[in-house]
Amino acid sequence: MKLGRSPKVAVLAGSKSDQAIIDDVVKTLDELGVEHEVQVISAHRNPEKLREYISGSKAKVFVAIAGLAAHLPGVVASMTVRPVIGVPVGVKLGGLDSLLSIAQMPPGVPVGTVGIDNGRNAALLAVEILGVGDSAVSERLKAMRKSWN
Repeated sequence: MKLGRSPKVAVLAGSKSDQAIIDDVVKTLDELGVEHEVQVISAHRNPEKLREYISGSKAKVFVAIAGLAAHLPGVVASMTVRPVIGVPVGVKLGGLDSLLSIAQMPPGVPVGTVGIDNGRNAALLAVEILGVGDSAVSERLKAMRKSWN
């Protein structure tokens, strides 16, 4: 469910090569009926476009997918006080380089981090965050979890 005006979740990736993980995030958000939009913007190659996007976005939560140096989640977190969830991508070193880059943010710039290549958990965490202020979203997540049993 892509919406261009007021998505609840902005899914960001630094590269089109992250499409499989983007798809996992989007599929989960679609299953839960959560409005979202997807952008591919490199923190390294186009930092001004990223800054413009973040400052203009109405999203309540950002999911940032990144491999290698994995700067995208941290850069996004430096540009907003809204929650940022980082998804490390297993490009090199089994993804441990990306995981550590995202998880080891300096004090004052937190990024929630999920497992390597785990876009589904990133989407679920975003929905949990949204559910704090939206009982309908929370109820849909509870129903999904019940269906897993």
